[in-house]
Parts: sequence; C-alpha cells; structure tokens
Amino acid sequence: MYLAVFAVFAAFLIFYIAKNTTQLITAQVAEAVDEEVKDLARHFDVGGIGRLARVIDRRSRQPGASLYVVVTPAGDILVGNVAAVPPEVLESQSSALRPIPYSRLDEEGEAGEHVALARVFAMPGGFRLLVGRDIGERQHFVAVIRQALFLTVGLMVVLGLASWIFVSRRVLKRIDSISATSRQIMSGDLSGRLEVTGTADEFDRLAVSLNAMLARIEALMAGLKQVSDNIAHDLKTPLTRMRSRVEQALARAEDVEQCKDTLAATLEDADQLIRTFDALLMIARTEAGSSGLAFAKTDAAAIVADMVELYEPVAEEAGVTLAAEPQEGPVAFIGNRELVSQAIANLVDNAIKHASEVEEPRVTISLCRVEGALEVAVSDNGPGIPEADRARVVERFVRLDESRSRPGFGLGLSLVAAVAKLHEGHLRLEDAAPGLRAVLVLPEQEEPENEPDAAQGKTDAAAALA
Repeated sequence: MYLAVFAVFAAFLIFYIAKNTTQLITAQVAEAVDEEVKDLARHFDVGGIGRLARVIDRRSRQPGASLYVVVTPAGDILVGNVAAVPPEVLESQSSALRPIPYSRLDEEGEAGEHVALARVFAMPGGFRLLVGRDIGERQHFVAVIRQALFLTVGLMVVLGLASWIFVSRRVLKRIDSISATSRQIMSGDLSGRLEVTGTADEFDRLAVSLNAMLARIEALMAGLKQVSDNIAHDLKTPLTRMRSRVEQALARAEDVEQCKDTLAATLEDADQLIRTFDALLMIARTEAGSSGLAFAKTDAAAIVADMVELYEPVAEEAGVTLAAEPQEGPVAFIGNRELVSQAIANLVDNAIKHASEVEEPRVTISLCRVEGALEVAVSDNGPGIPEADRARVVERFVRLDESRSRPGFGLGLSLVAAVAKLHEGHLRLEDAAPGLRAVLVLPEQEEPENEPDAAQGKTDAAAALA
C-alpha cells in the first residue's frame, strides 16, 4: 500500500513538472515567433518583398536560427531555410501556432524530418510567410522526463520491496518478541522482560521503559502479597483473642465483672485494629498524594519542641533520656505541619522503644539544612538496624522482630516514608554507632498561595491523624 501510494505520488509529481515545463517552452516559442513576425512585417513595410527576402536569407544562415519560408502565389518557395513543408500547411487560412513536420537542410547539407511550432501568415500580393521554432529540445525534454518517470517508479518498487523485507525481518521480529513476552506476562509470569538489543533505537527505548514498568509492577505485586500475608498474620492473632474472650464471657455470663473486663479488653483490641486500618488508609492516601492536605510555611523547631514535650513522659517512664539540639530562632519550611509532626512522632516513638533495651538509653532530635533541604534526624543508642534490612523496614508490616513479641504492626516507618515522598523528600536510615539515625529529608519548596480550602485542609488532617 505504501509502495503504491508513493509510486503514484512520484508519477504525478513528474507528470506535473513535465506538463508545466512543456507549457512554459511552448509559451516561450510562441512569444519568440510573434516577435519575429512583427520584426519581419516592419521590414516588409519598409522595403517590400525584396527586403523581406534579404532579411530572411541573412537570418536563416545564423546558428540556431528560426524557421523561415516565403512562398510565392504559385506555391514555390522564394526564400527560407526549410526544404519542404506539407502543402496543406501553407494553404491553411489559420494563423494559430501549431506543430508542423518539415525537412531542413543541416550544416552538412543533408535533410531530415523534424517538428516545429509555427505560424503561417498571408501577405499582400498573394505571398505567404511561415515562421516557426524547432521543438526538438522540447521533445528531448519529454523523452528525458518519460525516462525519469520509468526510473523513478522502478526505483520506488525496488526500495519498497527492500523496505518490506527490512520491516518483515527486523521490525516485525521485534514486535513478535514483544507479543511473546506480553503473553508470558499475561499468563502470570511477571519475571518476563522485553528484549533489549543494544542498538538504542525506538524499540530499545520502548523496551527499557516497559521493563522498568514491569519491574515496578512485579515489586508492587510482591509487596502486595507480602502485605496480605502480614495482615493475615498480624490481624489474625487479635481477632482470635477477641473471639476467645467473647466465648469466655458468654460461658461466664453470670459473672458481671468478668464480662466487663472481657468487653474492655475486646474494645481495646478493636481500637488497635481500627488504628491499624486508619494508618494503612493514611499511608495509601499520602503515597497517592490525594490526601487533600494544605501546605504552608511551618516552623520545624516548634514541631520538634512539641514532640519533646509530648514524649518526655513516655521517655521518662521507659528510662530514656530525650533531648533536642538547641536551635537559634525558627527553622521554616513549606509543608503540612500535621503530617510532618506525625512522621517525627513515629521516629521518636520507635527510637524510645529500641533505646530502652540498652543501658543509659538516650534519644536525640536535631535539625539542620543541607544543600537546600531540611533534615530532621532522630538518633538513638539502641541495637540499630542492620544495613541489609534498612531498605526493607520501610515497607508495610515489616518487622525485624520475627517473633512479633513487641507491640506494633510495622507501619510507623512506612508512614514516615510516605510523608517524605508527599513532600518530594525521602527517609534515610544511617548507623549512629551505636544505634540508628533516622533522617527525614524535606526539600525546599515554594510557598503556595493562600487558598480558601487551606483551613479546611488542616482541620481534615487533624481529624485523620486523630
């Protein structure tokens, strides 16, 4: 189809050029003939047929001369450079420009058949004058155009067949490879990847992009499976405990105090489950960037001071020293105060839990600006996290305590990572030697314009976090 379209287009283009060029040559010949006729008419008016004959005889001997014929009333050629012209041409009463065959003596004195565009005029006294131009060049041009047309169409056919072979054997092979990999993935094998040949062409760039997407999908599916397994493991225990308590309460319905204790414990487990699902919902909304929370200029030093004040009783009860490095004046950044406060609270809570396992436990909160970003670091001197596990602990429901004897569901660091991502930052876990140093990195952002829904966004955020 492409071959036919381009061949027709090429033929039309050559035909259009040939036609317009021929018309241009014809117009130039007609103009030259008319100029010759006007000039010869002036000579005839001045000197009669004798002067006209002398002028024609002189011009006909010049190289590249036009065609001239003066015929007597008897039909004999009086003067000219044409050996023979069909009689019907000279006898015609029309003076229109038209092609005529003629015989003309060349420089060697031989005669040949030619075609010219000429006009025939009737003159006083019965004489007739023929003036024309040889169109051999135009015919040669038409022959060249015809040859170019055949060569172009032939070349189009050859190139079309070569392109078809190239497409069928190379491009379509790559497409078939993509189709085969797609079928493999649709069958459930997410490890399939598209072939990358290393040519850096469009297919390679497409394959690299799709492979990155497939790797992301595979990681998400693996994470989903892991989250599902962890949910089943972590939520099955409290649900089973709740069911056992309710059964025991039903079996001891006469003991009112025992029933109240059972209901209170059941209510506490239910609240814990609700908090777990609320945390999952908050993480999902934060990661999707659809939480509808407003960003504004906020003082990070004030948030840290609030966290220290909030967790001092908890740290004191656990025997942990909680302190914040002193700051001179406010440390402003653009973000959502409620989410950042929740993230720092999670880091402090985790640090207190793990630092309480060692002697002389301490937790320190620090603020600093590094290369256009605000870094909030929470350090402890607890057992820390092995470097191989630091990338894994930010996933949902991941807990290094395989026995899961400690309270919690492994969602704290996941929420911190989601908040950092929402602020276009990240969570970095480092070795505090000893202990762990968790750094919340918040890049500098432009302050948003005041919006009517900003106050409502803060209220919604506070309600969600509560």
